[in-house]
Amino acid sequence: MNMPGIEFLIDRKGRKKAVLINLRKHKLLWEDLFDTYVAHQRRNEPRESLAQVKRMVEAKAKRKTDG
Repeated sequence: MNMPGIEFLIDRKGRKKAVLINLRKHKLLWEDLFDTYVAHQRRNEPRESLAQVKRMVEAKAKRKTDG
């Protein structure tokens, strides 16, 4: 398959070992790949509920207007 701006590095046995991505051409692809990687790395971190996040945002906004 021809994929302009994407090249695979292949070892002596013909196995794909790495990929080179032209970031000028595929910036959004790289951003999606990186975001997926970060999400995967953080999958076991504690999470906040949507309600808790809303309360934190509202409290921060209130502090900003009060100060």
